[in-house]
Amino acid sequence: MASDPIKRFKLINLYPPMIGAGIRVVRYSDDFTEIEVHMKLRWWNRNVVGTQFGGSLYMMCDPFFMAILMTQLGRGYIVWDKAARIDFLKPGRGRVKAIFRIPPEEIARIRALADSQPKIEPEFEVDVVDDDGVVVARVHKTLYVRKKPAK
Repeated sequence: MASDPIKRFKLINLYPPMIGAGIRVVRYSDDFTEIEVHMKLRWWNRNVVGTQFGGSLYMMCDPFFMAILMTQLGRGYIVWDKAARIDFLKPGRGRVKAIFRIPPEEIARIRALADSQPKIEPEFEVDVVDDDGVVVARVHKTLYVRKKPAK
């Protein structure tokens, strides 16, 4: 795993859409298999009933499984988001957080499958929880992964 993508990732909190939604990456593991993201409820990310805006809840979950997998697999693989679904379970009335994890064993399995098949579409799920641990939303992501052709 190259450190270069991780250095670039550190700048994600400066990305205007993240700032605009009030989303912050607060932690990632040394091996870059886990990322923790928080979003405080602010006047600019509230919906008309005063709770977390659904688009912001989704945005806080959008790039992180893809970022982990792209970094772990390296430049020899293509990784894209293919599909997503969000289930809103409770109103988000304060700060919410999500922890994105892809264990090393799963990364190795994905790499082996991508090496032996034309493409694979791994699926991931993350819960967005409030400060009391109540699940506010559940996000399902499907990624597209394939090995780049040899030049």
